[in-house]
Amino acid sequence: MKITFCGAAGTTTGSKHLIEVNNTRILLDCGLYQGKRSESLERNSQFPFDPEKIDCVVLSHAHIDHSGNLPHLSKRGFTGNIYATPATRDLCSIMLPDAAKIHEHDIAWLNKHRKRDDLPELEPSYSMVDAEKCMRQFVTVSYDRGMFIADGVRLTFIDAGHVLGSAQVILDIHDHVDNKQKRLLFSGDIGRPGNDLLNDPAPSDRIDYVIMESTYGGRKHELATDSSDHLCKIVREIQQRRSRLIIPAFAVERTQQLLYTLDKLRHENCFGPVATFVDSPLAVKATEIFRLHVDDLRTAAAQALFMRDDPFGFDGLRLIRSVDESKGLNKVKGPAIIISASGMAESGRILHHLRQNVGNPDNILLFVGYCAENTLGWKLRSGFKHVNILGDEFDVRAEIETLDSFSGHADHDEMLGWFDRVQGNKSRVFLVHGEPDRSNVLCDALNEKHSAGHVEVAKLMQSVDL
Repeated sequence: MKITFCGAAGTTTGSKHLIEVNNTRILLDCGLYQGKRSESLERNSQFPFDPEKIDCVVLSHAHIDHSGNLPHLSKRGFTGNIYATPATRDLCSIMLPDAAKIHEHDIAWLNKHRKRDDLPELEPSYSMVDAEKCMRQFVTVSYDRGMFIADGVRLTFIDAGHVLGSAQVILDIHDHVDNKQKRLLFSGDIGRPGNDLLNDPAPSDRIDYVIMESTYGGRKHELATDSSDHLCKIVREIQQRRSRLIIPAFAVERTQQLLYTLDKLRHENCFGPVATFVDSPLAVKATEIFRLHVDDLRTAAAQALFMRDDPFGFDGLRLIRSVDESKGLNKVKGPAIIISASGMAESGRILHHLRQNVGNPDNILLFVGYCAENTLGWKLRSGFKHVNILGDEFDVRAEIETLDSFSGHADHDEMLGWFDRVQGNKSRVFLVHGEPDRSNVLCDALNEKHSAGHVEVAKLMQSVDL
């Protein structure tokens, strides 16, 4: 068996890991690389393998940095099955066409500037039609239901607790070369224990090899109670100032978690009524999918949907769908909360809200999740005083706040706790999906904890025979 780390090695985006065993090529995830525009276009337009020779894809979850290049893979000749949980499949049915629409829009914008500079036009890697065709290749597999996906390879998904439908991937492999049984665990993205909406990441056993994310190595998130107090204080502040709270948030899971938390705090009389807007057609659709998969939610969250007034539809909440409604938010007087995608502030309607609000010192910009290096969100979180938004420069005068407790990723201590619940010899552990300094800190901690095995940080295009 051979593993090649084709993406999300030395960085947090573009997850792709190739497993070759028994004359079969299995791709774990096929995500988009997100970062500098030129580098992203280059990385996402090429594959370090022949798509036609990939036999199947196993998808850990629906986030675009894990799923977003599937339409391009299919367009380039991949015809096999894409295995995913039912909720992941349903989320991809809205997220992949949305990603294609954004990609086509970005290419059109770039071509306008390239034409001005007498440069040749670029072609989109894939279209919305490609995204819709790709959905026909999905095969759903529920949690804890094993399925043979190749000669001598049995797939089992277990809950990762990261986003609705997210999975840890277990491959039970009978390697015909050495006639040995091998059990590989791919963590996907590890969720946080105690999430309001989702179940805790499931434990696993008899694991020989681990591919593990490392996004928050060396970092510790705020406690949930501290986070609630912080959010209350922020909302009260914008009420007092009669200003705006702008929250860039991923349309899937982060937006729903924010709504659930705001509704809970509202019931606890933390703050008075405040106009709240979700300006993301994708988030509105995703919220409906959460309702469809209520069995995947934590018991308390599922009960809230039926026994309390709807946490995804409380008084004062308005779900924005049309462009005209979105533009109309510019005229809304404060106080107001605007939640909009994308979470890294790289595309979507959030860019227009940032243009309108980043220069006002009374406004607050709240970041509630990870932003990859060089994204606009990362620059704002990092304290840049001047940023480029849709081609224009803006002074950053708005107050910047962060609440990493809303992150869907486990922090350093939580990843160590997750590792303890992975039972087996774990003879080789490969860290992926992390910036180098984060991965190295986690690697040192794991090697100290796990002296019986070997932990290393995977390198891009590194191949390992196991």
